[in-house]
Amino acid sequence: MDKMPRWADVVLIPLISILLAAVLSALVILAIGENPIAALKLMVQGSLGSTYGWGYTLYYATSFMFTGLAVAVAYHARMFNIGGEGQAMVGGLGVALVLLFIPFPHWTLALVVAIAAAALFGAAWAAIPAYLQAARGSHVVITTIMFNFIAAAFLNYMLVNTLRPQGAMDPATERFSPNVHLPTLHEMLVPFGINFSKAAPANFSLVVAIIACVLVWVLIWRTKLGYEIRAYGHSESGALYAGISPFKIIMIAMLISGALAGCMAINNVMGEAERLVLNATENAGFIGIAVALMGRNHPFGVFLAAILFGFLYQGGAELALWTSIPRELITVIQALVILFTGALDNMVRMPLEKLFLAMRRRGA
Repeated sequence: MDKMPRWADVVLIPLISILLAAVLSALVILAIGENPIAALKLMVQGSLGSTYGWGYTLYYATSFMFTGLAVAVAYHARMFNIGGEGQAMVGGLGVALVLLFIPFPHWTLALVVAIAAAALFGAAWAAIPAYLQAARGSHVVITTIMFNFIAAAFLNYMLVNTLRPQGAMDPATERFSPNVHLPTLHEMLVPFGINFSKAAPANFSLVVAIIACVLVWVLIWRTKLGYEIRAYGHSESGALYAGISPFKIIMIAMLISGALAGCMAINNVMGEAERLVLNATENAGFIGIAVALMGRNHPFGVFLAAILFGFLYQGGAELALWTSIPRELITVIQALVILFTGALDNMVRMPLEKLFLAMRRRGA
């Protein structure tokens, strides 16, 4: 029998963790001489109080959905993919190559091919650490971390020496053809009579990210492969007894994880920048780890956690712009959320389990 209801594990524990992180963050804001209540109001107004703010919040959240799903899929197979940042970088390279060198007549066809390229490049970058784990026993955490640095160096070389337009100074490709520009949220909502901000970077890739959440849910909980991934993640010896190949599960789970991380480039490369720039990922690969932890590695939880972190990112930018609170404080808040949802999970979980057990005994 479970020690607490499923809803408490999925909703209540993360909510309490957020509140604890918020209290500690408020103390930090007080310590630097600012008003935490005023800071919270500014964050809410800046990220949720206008369509412009919502546009940025959803833009960040879209990237975090992809990288959060990438971490979640690997986690179900008992692996911790820390390489989402590098896989997203290489996925961006795949998107740039197809959009620069293939003359697409319309963005819909370009989107399909770009998703395929992003997924293929991201999966290819995850395949090497996956093989090293499956065949050689190399720990996937170490190899994926190191591959982030290799991806950054490789992307820098490609942008500076190969893809940079002649005469340009910044390490970036030329802009993609207008034919392949994704519609923004403003353009998508105009037919429905909704006046969304034209300046907001949120775009059609938000729809792709939501579809990805649904597809990952179907994969993990409604397919034989998903069952095998979860079985292996719960017990390797039990999976072996059932005839499930560890090599197969490690490779497939990491390939799917890398493909999802690579698809983040649909948002930031094809959708927002409309070209490939050096720092396009903006640490979204690492934020995906926190998103997956907070979302309990469930696609719906990842969706909600991504919006929360999108709110923190956009709200933090507003704080840095209008107050003396440094932008880095948002990194502190993110770290506190990770701390309570990850390392200190039992600090919240154990008292709640005791509370629910006591309530059951009283009701019995």
